[in-house]
Amino acid sequence: MNQKPKVVITHWIHPEVIDYLNPYCKLILNQNQETLSRQEVINRSKDAQGLMVFMPDHIDTEFLEVCSQLKVIAGALRGYDNFDVEACTKRNIWFTIIPDLLAAPTAELTIGLLLILARRMSEGDQLIRSGNFQGWKPQLYSQGLLNKTLGIVGMGKLGKALVKRLVGFEMNLLYTDPMPLKLKQEKDWKITRTSLEELLKKSDYIVLMVPLASDTYHLINENTLKLMKPKSFLINPCRGSVVDENAVAVAIKSGHLAGYGADVFEMEDWAIANRPQTINQTLLTNTKHTFFTPHLGSAVNEVRCEIALEAAKNIIEVLSGKSPQGAVSQLS
Repeated sequence: MNQKPKVVITHWIHPEVIDYLNPYCKLILNQNQETLSRQEVINRSKDAQGLMVFMPDHIDTEFLEVCSQLKVIAGALRGYDNFDVEACTKRNIWFTIIPDLLAAPTAELTIGLLLILARRMSEGDQLIRSGNFQGWKPQLYSQGLLNKTLGIVGMGKLGKALVKRLVGFEMNLLYTDPMPLKLKQEKDWKITRTSLEELLKKSDYIVLMVPLASDTYHLINENTLKLMKPKSFLINPCRGSVVDENAVAVAIKSGHLAGYGADVFEMEDWAIANRPQTINQTLLTNTKHTFFTPHLGSAVNEVRCEIALEAAKNIIEVLSGKSPQGAVSQLS
C-alpha cells in the first residue's frame, strides 16, 4: 500500500481545508495560530513532499538544501518576495501563489485606513475613551475627502480594486503605472494617468499599490517625501519596504507629512538583508498622526478559507502529477 505524501502546513487553516487535504496527504499541522520558528519548519519539512507557506515564512537556498524531497511549495498569499522562486525552479520544485483573491479585501482595508486618517477617527476615539468628552465642541476638524486629490501608485489588481471603491467619494483621482488603463476605464472611473513626480506633488492622499521589487524598494524615501504636497497623507497596504519608515517618521515629525497609515511593515520583509527588526518607535508612539493594522489586508474569514483552499488545490495538483494553476515557477 502506497504511503500518503507528507504535507506541512506552517500556520492555522480552516477545518474545511484540512478535510479537503486529508484523503490525499499525511498532514503536519500548526493549528495554535502561532508562527513556528524557521528551524521548526525545517525540521517538519525535511522529509515532506508538500509545504503550504504564509506571509511570515521565508524560503531560500539553505532551506531547500535541507528539505530536499519537496515537490511543491504552495503560498497562501499573493506577494512572494520572501520566497526564492529561482532556487525552487532550479531544484524542480513548483512554487505557487494565489493571484486573484486578495485584491478586494485589501482594497476594503485601504478605504478604512484612508477614512480613519482623513477624518481623525483615531483621535476622536481616544478622546471619548479618555473620559474628557462632554459633548460637541469645534474640534478635530479635518480636510475630509470631498474634492480632494488622491493618487494611486500602481494600477494592478489591487489598484483597480481600490478605484472601484473610490468612485463614489467624489475625489480627483490620479494614478501612475507603466501600463496605462484602457481609455474607457479612465473615463468611467474619472481617473488620470500621470508621472510619479507629478502625482506626489498634486495629491492630498497617496496610496501605494505596488509589489516589492528592486525598483520599488524604498520608493517612498527622504527625496520622494520632499516632493509630496505639504500636509498630505500616505497609505501603505502593499509591502512594508516600499516605504523607508525612518524617513516617514522624520517627515511626520517635521509636519511635512500629515499622517501615515499602514497594514505592512519593513520588519516583515525577510528577503531584505538590512531590514529593521522592529517598527520605527517614533511612528508607534505618534498615535495622533499614524494608524496601523497588523497585516489585515486579506483577513476576511471566507476569503482566508478560500485562499488556503486554493493553495491546497495547487498542492494536490502537483502531487497528482499535474501542473498547478497558481504556478510562479515554470518547470520543464
